Amino acid sequence: MYSSRRNRTGGSGVRQFEVIPDLTYKSGEQMEQLGKYGFLCRDYLKKHRNSTYQVMLLQDTIGKHLLEVDKAAREREEMILKQLEEKEPLPDKEKDQMAWVRVVNQHRAIAEEIILKELIYV
Repeated sequence: MYSSRRNRTGGSGVRQFEVIPDLTYKSGEQMEQLGKYGFLCRDYLKKHRNSTYQVMLLQDTIGKHLLEVDKAAREREEMILKQLEEKEPLPDKEKDQMAWVRVVNQHRAIAEEIILKELIYV
């Protein structure tokens, strides 16, 4: 299937058309399943590794790659959070909710920072 796009030219009055193929990629379906870390990786690739992003996009491997990164990041996040909870146990939520929220937010921030350095910004 092809679509055309009209290109307007200066005063010559001649209409020129450009034929653009309508390509469908499997990655489009996979992109719908992406989570936070998949989108962060995609944005990083677009901005800082654009040639790699374009190659993966044309080879239709970008969706698979981003899903793998997202899955690995979520698994790593769970593992880091468990390690942090073992190292610094959470306070009792019923006794001191603010302390519990503070510690949970700290743990999440630490885990996210590690994941971004190890998996996303490489």
